[in-house]
Amino acid sequence: MNKIKITETVLRDAHQSLIATRLSTEEMIPILEKLDSVGYHALEMWGGATFDSCLRYLDEDPWERLRTIRKHVKNTKLQMLLRGQNILGYKHYPDEVVIEFVKRAIYNGIDIVRIFDAMNDVKNIELALKVAKLEGAHAQGAIAYTTSPVHTIGKFVKMAVDLRDIGADSICIKDMSGILTPYTAEKLVKEIKKAVDLPLEIHSHCTSGLGSMTYLKAIEAGCDIIDTAISPFATGTSQPPTESMVATLKEIDKDTGLDINLLSEIADYFIPLKEEHFDMGHLSIKAMSVNIKTLISQIPGGMLSNLISQLKNQNSLDKLEEVLEEIPHVRKDIGYPPLVTPTSQIVGTQAMINVITGKRYSMIPKEVKAYVSGMYGQPTVPISDEIVEMVIGDGKRITDRPANHLEPILDKLREEIWDYIKQPEDLLSYALFPEVALEYFKKREVDEEDESVVPV
Repeated sequence: MNKIKITETVLRDAHQSLIATRLSTEEMIPILEKLDSVGYHALEMWGGATFDSCLRYLDEDPWERLRTIRKHVKNTKLQMLLRGQNILGYKHYPDEVVIEFVKRAIYNGIDIVRIFDAMNDVKNIELALKVAKLEGAHAQGAIAYTTSPVHTIGKFVKMAVDLRDIGADSICIKDMSGILTPYTAEKLVKEIKKAVDLPLEIHSHCTSGLGSMTYLKAIEAGCDIIDTAISPFATGTSQPPTESMVATLKEIDKDTGLDINLLSEIADYFIPLKEEHFDMGHLSIKAMSVNIKTLISQIPGGMLSNLISQLKNQNSLDKLEEVLEEIPHVRKDIGYPPLVTPTSQIVGTQAMINVITGKRYSMIPKEVKAYVSGMYGQPTVPISDEIVEMVIGDGKRITDRPANHLEPILDKLREEIWDYIKQPEDLLSYALFPEVALEYFKKREVDEEDESVVPV
């Protein structure tokens, strides 16, 4: 019997997709040891937007979160999502920052590093992948699945081969928008498994309502691992429910071996947490609903929840449908990038500005200009001269690996925050999110001074 392995996402992508990454470490700690006892292939619990959110919204050190979870989870592999040369930020970083970040992540407890690039450019994945392997971690190369007139099964199979050739230990089909349909998944899995003799993992979402069916066809076609979320934080823009998949696979020769009763106890823990975050306004009914329009807009779960949050802040939530309709047009304009961080933010922000201002490209964020300049890599389809002229005018464009154009920065950054550094990881937090990290460091200083005052 060929058991299917399960990666549980509740500590990372599930709450990122549904409640804009607002679960705190304190809310996670009581259930960690029970999660560790399940027998999951891995717990996805770090990376993605969790790093930013810890600093920006939760007043937490993301490195301390990693160390805390590692202390409580002794038997299950810990997995993170890394955006290749973007690391966990929204632009490309110099090689020295990528190298040091991957080293420190693994040193602090990460076992599996899932690495993708928003442009599906393997050149932007290679350095992080090789460092992860050198440091003794499992390096998984991820394909950002998308659809467009130019994306084919053959193109994705070639990328899987390229990932194998640079040393990937496994391959992930990362369907961040929930747009991989069941029978396409079957074909894609079969073709990748024919071409590449590596474990294959499927990551999808239920945004379009297809997630569980897609997983089942992918499993029948030979995939080895699926990403699921414990039921209170499943479905909608999140992953298919862990318990449902375990119950289904128990009836065929793909039994996961996981205990449904234990999973039910874990679900009971998360139910009130979900209700609390709903009361706090973090969970939107829209994020919990099936939206078949995602097959047109291709919006991933985290992007949708953040779009809703941004529009709420601008009192423009009534314009959500217009923004969803504008997103495919912006995506086409800039060469059909997969909608995954940071390109999802780049496309989504420009679409939102186009709708709110009522005039397309009347305002253009610096990230869109950097994208069109080639600083994120090369798009699948060349951008038209008209759009290039509109966005950057006569500005310089590059066509090679963006990081080749970046100078080392760590020595300079170390000098800037020397007085605030308490651990080597602080420098990396500052490199990725300078303003947010510095604000956190300053507050940390005040908190430490308060704690040192002895009451009279």
